[in-house]
Amino acid sequence: MDDEPIIHPRIHERHPQISEHDVLDAWHGALLSALRMDGSGSWVTVGMDSNGRLLEMVSINRHRRWLIYHAMTPHRKRP
Repeated sequence: MDDEPIIHPRIHERHPQISEHDVLDAWHGALLSALRMDGSGSWVTVGMDSNGRLLEMVSINRHRRWLIYHAMTPHRKRP
C-alpha cells in the first residue's frame, strides 16, 4: 500500500525482537501521538503490537508519507 508508513531498517537492526509487522501493528493501533517539542517536526507515537507489547515510535512526515525511524519497547523491571 502506498499509504503505509516506511519502516526504517535500522529499527530491526538495533532491536531484532521488533519486526516491521510489529511496528505496523502498533502504528495502526496507536493509543497516543504527539508532536515533539524539540522543533524537529517529528512525532512520538505509542501503540500496542499484536504480541501485546507497548511500542514507542518516532516518525516524521516527508512528502505526505510517514517514515518511522525509531521504535522500542519501554524497559521493564524484572522481578
